[in-house]
Amino acid sequence: MGLPTLEFSDSFLDSPEFRERLRCHEIELERTNRFIKHIIKDGNMLISALRGLSQAVEKFSQSLQEFQFECIGDAETDDEINIAQSLKEFSQLLNTMEEERSRLIQNADDLLISPLEKFRIEQIGAVKEGKKQFDKETEKYYSVLEKHLSLSPRKKDTLLQEADNQVNREQQVFYDASLQYVFKIQEVQERKKFEFVEPLLAFLQGLFTFYHEGYELATEFGPYKQQLQYNLQNTRNNFESTRAEVERLMKRIRSAEPDIKAPGPFTMEGYLYIQEKRALGSAWSRHYCTFEKGSKMFTMRSSPDSKQNGLVSSGSEVFRLRSCVRRKTDSIDKRFCFDIEVVERHGIITLQALSESNRRLWLEAMDGKEPIYTLPALLSKKEETFLNEAGFNFVKRCIELVEMRGMSTLGLYRVGGVSSKVQRLMTMVFAPKTPPNLQLDPDIWDNKTITSGLKNYLRCLADPLMTYRLHNDFILAAKSDDPQYRVRAVHALVYKLPDRNKDMLNLLTKHLLAVSSHSAANLMTVSNLGVIFGPTLMRSQEETVAAMMNIKFQNIVVEIIIENHHKIFEEPPDPSVPLPQPPRSVPRRNKAICLSTGNRKSRLLYRPTLCLADNDSMSLCFIIYFHNVSIQVGPSQLLHKCLIAII
Repeated sequence: MGLPTLEFSDSFLDSPEFRERLRCHEIELERTNRFIKHIIKDGNMLISALRGLSQAVEKFSQSLQEFQFECIGDAETDDEINIAQSLKEFSQLLNTMEEERSRLIQNADDLLISPLEKFRIEQIGAVKEGKKQFDKETEKYYSVLEKHLSLSPRKKDTLLQEADNQVNREQQVFYDASLQYVFKIQEVQERKKFEFVEPLLAFLQGLFTFYHEGYELATEFGPYKQQLQYNLQNTRNNFESTRAEVERLMKRIRSAEPDIKAPGPFTMEGYLYIQEKRALGSAWSRHYCTFEKGSKMFTMRSSPDSKQNGLVSSGSEVFRLRSCVRRKTDSIDKRFCFDIEVVERHGIITLQALSESNRRLWLEAMDGKEPIYTLPALLSKKEETFLNEAGFNFVKRCIELVEMRGMSTLGLYRVGGVSSKVQRLMTMVFAPKTPPNLQLDPDIWDNKTITSGLKNYLRCLADPLMTYRLHNDFILAAKSDDPQYRVRAVHALVYKLPDRNKDMLNLLTKHLLAVSSHSAANLMTVSNLGVIFGPTLMRSQEETVAAMMNIKFQNIVVEIIIENHHKIFEEPPDPSVPLPQPPRSVPRRNKAICLSTGNRKSRLLYRPTLCLADNDSMSLCFIIYFHNVSIQVGPSQLLHKCLIAII
């Protein structure tokens, strides 16, 4: 089923389930680390063997070159001359092959060993360092917290204030370490998809292009490599897009107040300290507690690191809440306390919250005798707009300006405009007194401002263009194993959109199809446009990491609509197409791309080596090496044509 998603909001709760999900990721990264070590070890053995073979062949070639046939008599026939010359020809042929092999050996470390070792040291190593910091700050924070909670309210105000400030500082450091660790561990899990395959693909390509005798196999490997390069580039683009969204989410959550009710299945949950009466007094132990307001069920689960009588406690207790009352400060030598009564147990249970605001949230959830405060929003909402005549007019004017100026601008819709100018455009267009048929002056508004304004309008719709209601259905359609069904299902779902939404989608994707037809100049292929407009047209209602992991499928849906625009908007959908079903219990696996098993073509002349694009390149391009001359080609749509021309 894959690894569980780590939500940033869980970093504030630090629940046992969150720790268990972290553990799953850590185990997988450790397995990956061992795998890389084995690959590096075996790769070094292979390179060493190739180097030994190359030395042996060079020595053999030198022997052939030095050997001289001697004839009997004072003349040679043509046959004898050719035979005598053949050893030198063999030697020259072997030398030519060994020159290519030497280049292969020289580049093998850069192509295979160094990238894997760099990924292992820099990426996985960074996760391990993050774990050390996270564990260190966890221990430090809870230690300071327990010391802080043990302070008597009778202490001097200055001492209590200093203690509160210390806890706040340690809490912020702990949250920062937790958020960074969650962000990095998920980043590495996603990054390894292409960081593993790219160096292996490059190294294999070098092997295939070297072996003259196995060149037919390298020819068959070409389409596979082309498709894999295309998949890798799409994965990299989706990764960059998703990573940016996840990073923005992390920053927004990081800036939110720590003591708020985070999204979750329970009305309230978090750690509380429970007073347990003993023969010689009382003790306080930390429990992870949850409360569901509808059923009034209160659950206490012992903290994994808490001990009672020298033994680690486990299990949980479930009660039905009867009442909840704030504990007066002067009635107990603890801060932030409140009492609850439950049906299953006589007497009261005294609980200690982590802070005053945390106690307020518990009392509010349990209808305790404490004022109800308005909870702050976890994430700031964008300014909402609506799909109206002014919006249609604005989108039409933007499209007209872009198409009038020409659609060959490099990075059209990818390169953003100046924020202040975009905001000024939006304010002018959507001001209350602005006429609905407002015209945009092409001399004032440049292309970047226009395209950014169009995206901004669609991004800020109260309900996204493809609606929250159909969001999951579109995602399920994109996840189907059958490519033909994906198109038919998306086709049917488009016709379930409200008429205004469908009309706007028709207007927009018709324009994007025209933009993609100029991809040779603007580099905006259908895939690139899907990356840009997927999150804009199909944003999720929940801003969670799990939802953002579906951005790549949102991009696929937009790609399908652009590529099949004429079919979708000019033909009615097939009424027999079933609605997309929920995902199966096993992960989806498409049929693997295989090399040709048919008859091999006759061997042709030696061909150039195709190498992977530079890792830092944001454009869809690749590099062709013709011996000492390199040519850079882009975009991805040209890849197929160039490969066919070369092969």
